Amino acid sequence: MLRFPLRLTADLTRARLRQRWRPALSTSPVQFVDAAELLHHDASLPVSHEKIREIISSRSPVVWIGGSEPLDHPGVSHLVRAITGSGHFVFLETDGILLRRRIHEFQPAPRLFLTVRLDPGARGRASQGRRTSSFELAAEGIRAARLSGFFVCVLVRVQPQTEPGALADLIRDSHSLDVDGIVVSPANVASNSVTADAAALQNKTAQARKLIGSKWWESLSRLVEPAVSAERSAAQAADETVLHLDQQAATREEGIRVA
Repeated sequence: MLRFPLRLTADLTRARLRQRWRPALSTSPVQFVDAAELLHHDASLPVSHEKIREIISSRSPVVWIGGSEPLDHPGVSHLVRAITGSGHFVFLETDGILLRRRIHEFQPAPRLFLTVRLDPGARGRASQGRRTSSFELAAEGIRAARLSGFFVCVLVRVQPQTEPGALADLIRDSHSLDVDGIVVSPANVASNSVTADAAALQNKTAQARKLIGSKWWESLSRLVEPAVSAERSAAQAADETVLHLDQQAATREEGIRVA
């Protein structure tokens, strides 16, 4: 049975009331943080303490840590501890592959949800170079987290090509893993997609959310969507810009060689 914290219900309700009555002064109920912006593989690079202070002082009750795989960053457990200690709920998004190996670095907390991203159709599909499928590795991480006393949430991302049956199977599998919550969010639609495709994706997402079985997690899914999608779109746009610049540079270099 899915569980939704009463404290989170109260915090989200207050945030939404602020949005309604004082829109100029209010902030989004969900703040997205890209782990790569704060943490680095290279220990010689500084952590953005200013950004951390900005996150901690925010009135957004939920901080969603995602972006490039957060568990790839050595300092992510310290970041999570700092944010949960400031009174925010933290949803740490991960593909779950490294979760079992790194679970000992975290401490169970009432405001922390380890959020494992599961893709429809991933069951039984082995990752490249692995004997075990990504779904099985993620499921092992979820079980380890539950046994260690953590709250666990599953993030289901709906793709335009996802079949409704695959979504239903994945949500059913999530329930069987005894997770505390399920969030359903649409994947980003390409910038050149037609409106009809975007509408179809939203409709498919809405239908999948009805399968969650909890109005509170359905509501959180809707709150999470704009914050997470906006950041992913920005990251996608940045990647496309870099690719475009690389192509221009290659073209110029080729022109110089020809000359």
